[in-house]
Amino acid sequence: MPDHSSPATDPVIEAAPARAVIRVTGRDARDFLQGMVTNDLAKGLEHGLVYAALLSPQGKYLADFFVLAQDDALLLDAPEALAPDLLKRLTMFKLRADVTLEKTEMPVARGLGPAPEGALADPRDPALGWRLYGVAGGPEVTDWDALRVAHLVPEAGTELIPNDSYILEMGFERLHGVDFKKGCYVGQEVVARMKHKTELRKGLARVAVAGEAAPGDEITAGGKPVGVLGTRSGDRALAYLRFDRATGPMEAGAARVTWTP
Repeated sequence: MPDHSSPATDPVIEAAPARAVIRVTGRDARDFLQGMVTNDLAKGLEHGLVYAALLSPQGKYLADFFVLAQDDALLLDAPEALAPDLLKRLTMFKLRADVTLEKTEMPVARGLGPAPEGALADPRDPALGWRLYGVAGGPEVTDWDALRVAHLVPEAGTELIPNDSYILEMGFERLHGVDFKKGCYVGQEVVARMKHKTELRKGLARVAVAGEAAPGDEITAGGKPVGVLGTRSGDRALAYLRFDRATGPMEAGAARVTWTP
């Protein structure tokens, strides 16, 4: 969280692009979500934002989001492109629980440095600053892609692919997006098995890129597939790699790629 003891300056409030806020209310709202998501809301919400995901029964990523408590409701701050399916799935699972879910028009803002009143620290990494709800931010002035690459933070639709990605391979443990002691949730058994493996063979990594290549390009080494290029910022990028094949020079598009652990 930004240091509030530093000299006061006007905070720079930037609009968080392509977000949707789902409002969850009802007597059973907290218990319902607690049994659905990867993180422990019971111990996390009292401290601010909770980062979590919804998984398929096969343990694959469906959506990631921030959860916050506001008055008598819980709010889910999710990628806008994933919000319709997220809302549909949660509605399907609530059965007879006293839970109401609705998509709102609440704006989401974010920023670095001095935090305005009401802002909440991004729980994934201190370098990602804070988030603010109900306030329309201004134009983007921060290179958020560069920050995500520098701190190995995946993004929905680029690194996090619904029905394909596994959250432990995408760094959710490091990003405080999963709790291994909270009990059952959808997909929990698969996550637990992956956690107790000796070592993950694939996962999110940072690479150096020299030449023309774009997110989504296949990465190869000696003609064999190694992974997929993700978010790029200058000569650095995120990539999903098979670690045992990423030990030497690699190619993506017309670029040379080098793993930089």
